[in-house]
Amino acid sequence: MRKSALMAAILLSGSWAAIGRAEQPQAPAAATMPTAPDATANPALWPAAQSPSSFSTAKDEARISAIIARMTLEQKVGQLIQADTSAITPEDLAQYPLGSILAGGNSGPYGDERADGATWNKLVSAFHDASRKSGAVVPILFGVDAVHGHSNLPGATIFPHNIGLGAARDPALIQRIGAATAAEIAGTGVDWTFAPTLAVPQDLRWGRSYEGYASDPTLVAAYGKAMVVGLQGKLVAGKPLHSSRVAATAKHFLADGGTADGKDQGDAKISESELIAKHAMGYPAAINAGALTVMASFSTWNGAKNHGNKSLLTDVLKNRMGFAGIVVGDWNGHGQIPGCTVTDCPAAINAGLDLFMAPDSWKLLFANTLREAREGVIPQARIDDAVRRILRVKLKLGMLDAKPVKRGNPAMVGAAPHLALAREAVAKSLVLLKNEGSVLPLRPGANVLITGTGADDMAMQAGGWTITWQGTDTKSADFPNGQTIGQAIASQVIAAGGQAAISANGTVLTKPDVAVVVLGERPYAEFQGDMPDIAFRTTAEEEALIARLKGQGTRIVTVFLSGRPMFASKLINQSDAFVAAWLPGTQGNGVADVLVAKANGKAARDFTGKLPFAWPDDARSPVDKPAFPAGYGMSYAKPSSLAKLNEDPRMDLSAAASTDNFFVRGNVPAPWHLGVDGAITVRSVDLSAQEDARQFTWNADGVLSIEGSPVNLMRQLGGGFVLLLDWRIDRAVAGPVKVSFGDATVDIGDLVRAAPAGSITQTRISLRCFHDAGANLSAVGAPLRLAAPAGFTATLRNAKIEAAGDIVPCPPVHQK
Repeated sequence: MRKSALMAAILLSGSWAAIGRAEQPQAPAAATMPTAPDATANPALWPAAQSPSSFSTAKDEARISAIIARMTLEQKVGQLIQADTSAITPEDLAQYPLGSILAGGNSGPYGDERADGATWNKLVSAFHDASRKSGAVVPILFGVDAVHGHSNLPGATIFPHNIGLGAARDPALIQRIGAATAAEIAGTGVDWTFAPTLAVPQDLRWGRSYEGYASDPTLVAAYGKAMVVGLQGKLVAGKPLHSSRVAATAKHFLADGGTADGKDQGDAKISESELIAKHAMGYPAAINAGALTVMASFSTWNGAKNHGNKSLLTDVLKNRMGFAGIVVGDWNGHGQIPGCTVTDCPAAINAGLDLFMAPDSWKLLFANTLREAREGVIPQARIDDAVRRILRVKLKLGMLDAKPVKRGNPAMVGAAPHLALAREAVAKSLVLLKNEGSVLPLRPGANVLITGTGADDMAMQAGGWTITWQGTDTKSADFPNGQTIGQAIASQVIAAGGQAAISANGTVLTKPDVAVVVLGERPYAEFQGDMPDIAFRTTAEEEALIARLKGQGTRIVTVFLSGRPMFASKLINQSDAFVAAWLPGTQGNGVADVLVAKANGKAARDFTGKLPFAWPDDARSPVDKPAFPAGYGMSYAKPSSLAKLNEDPRMDLSAAASTDNFFVRGNVPAPWHLGVDGAITVRSVDLSAQEDARQFTWNADGVLSIEGSPVNLMRQLGGGFVLLLDWRIDRAVAGPVKVSFGDATVDIGDLVRAAPAGSITQTRISLRCFHDAGANLSAVGAPLRLAAPAGFTATLRNAKIEAAGDIVPCPPVHQK
């Protein structure tokens, strides 16, 4: 049956089932992605689902058909493309009638990553107004990554990341969080969030593990339904979503959490039965609940990119699962399909993608897609189907009515009931793994030290996707309605008649009764968070701190911040109590509510959280033998003792560590860590890709350093290797710019001043230079220290050791 005849039959009969399972046109072979048999799905094996009839009625479909009939081909093609605010202006819509706009992780309004809600609303309104006045006459959809609250926005309510919510095991809580998040998103005028994530992570080395709720597909399905209903409300036939609700996105279809070795955007080398049983269960639940959109995954199934896999996007998702909404791509994900580029990819649309996410590639993509539509490379019926799905969502959002639904009440951002809900969610997410001698809750009147790198660090407790993509530069000042964990615990200890001090290095005048040590992973998001193993590596300073506390007889409560369970058995063994706090967000009071006893000797809340994933007994992943199984969690009501855990990682951690790469695309890999003194401000920036570098600004004379446990680099010395700084000099100043490697220092001030300002450059310094200056390359614990005077600004993308083909002259040795 041809598509036009089928749609006429639908409108006459009012049959909803046929809409979701509409036939898809056959595309020319050259415009499709060949798929191997083991990457071709058999729809009959998959669970059936159906977008509810309340999504779109026969009357709605008639309205949509009338709009499509009036649209030119240019207008239709425009609907298929989404651009990022960093690469388009409202004025561009007069010439390019695009269907959607997104603000990516680093794309704050008007270039301001810390813009307030009113400014967000102003930007969104500008795009909405421009699109209504453009040739398309169809308003744009505006989407954001609001993945744990409206997380791009200072002052918003930031909830625990999904892994923590999974520990709560409370679908009703998830629905309430969805409603609160939607109110804040809609409060800034935004229509659409790219959430919830329905990944079921299998290998915790994956840097997006914390975006998954749990390893249990059943819980993920229950949460997917709850979050969709929370964000959108229950769909009502013939009525748009309420102004306080937004479109949800079930993502990423499919098996983003099942890639080999946990590699981001990798290949899920698994059978179809495993693909269904482990990774697909969340989607029928979300679709049945009325999810308006689904996002395709960057990843691959048995060698076939999901963005171009017609058997998954069309045969399974749209036909078998009856999904009637938009299938949107991920960030330029279509460009990864063989034979495609980010500016030319008919294969994605022909496979079933409806909306390209083309943040910076949109203009040429529009031109090429229009040409291919005219030439028939993309059939007209496929274009009309994609446009229908997009208009269907816009109609359900109330955007096509004479008086469109108006979103935009910035007062909802950070509303008191939402903050209280986040505090509740934090408390319910905490998992107690150890509590020897009932050191918790902290008794009234106790003298408590709160210490560790995470004690007073909002970035560490909020994690990635907070203000910026990687979340590395989040500050307490961004969330004046929040509390760091240290602040919250200190406040409640004092309120209960005790004494409390916050000290990052653990230095206090009076010996404490108990030390709460808050430490864990630094913030990260996709790609940057991938690991070679799942071992947590304490720094030398952290080990010394714990040894000093134990040596003086102070009891230790460890609050562990992480985006995944990690092999931390030594740390657990050293601790009297150990709490898996995940990435709790901004409401530190939720942690204190469980850890601190009030004057009556009881905490406001008991521990109720249970592990959403198994906790590893060694550094290997996937976890075969857990130290604690999924579902484990102690409480005050049901205490238990813990035997000493295995401390053998059962693998060579040094082999997995990145000893030659100190700074990779703006991230510091294990076993290294970044340190900056108070004279330097740091922010993540886009140099050649999204947030792939960090800009360091010296406000006074200061030092940044990359340090870790000493490694032997004598082999590299013998091989003629160099230290490479892949960077951009943004502002050079007079005076020495000192680079130290180990305990030797050279002055590269002249090289810096000779580099072209504002352009990417590579500075190479031979390891022989440092060796000759006195560096001990057999034990390098600080492979990079950079000291500069006030005013110096540089953006660093990579720092590593690499082989040099030519002899590199040495810069002057700095005389101390």
